[in-house]
Amino acid sequence: MNKKDEFLKTQKILRLATIGKNKTPHIVPVWYRYSGKKFHIGTNTRTQKAKNLKKNNRVSFCVDTGVNAPNIYGVMGQGKSNLITEKKKVKTIAKKILLRYFKTIENKSAKELLEDTDCIIEIIPEKVSVWSY
Repeated sequence: MNKKDEFLKTQKILRLATIGKNKTPHIVPVWYRYSGKKFHIGTNTRTQKAKNLKKNNRVSFCVDTGVNAPNIYGVMGQGKSNLITEKKKVKTIAKKILLRYFKTIENKSAKELLEDTDCIIEIIPEKVSVWSY
């Protein structure tokens, strides 16, 4: 596995940018899962990011760490997104995402988040940049 993929599989926060009303960027930190080709983010169709993606599926994203050299590393990119809403698929992917952050889905917060998740944002990167200092 290359350094970029290893990094993306171990980090916990992705900053997701969508295009909102009046073509204004809407940026949010999100939990995610990276498969090596795609990112998956659990959310609810009531969120602003999901509403924005229904109108414009273009996204930008950034995952980075460090403030002092030589431990500065990051990955940013642009791509297209799909909103997955098929209930069984949503729950399967959402559980995989939540298990990155909780030891078990039986955790009270994990259960609440799983219950509230009714869609998955799937990001297909088209352009990716990596930096290291």
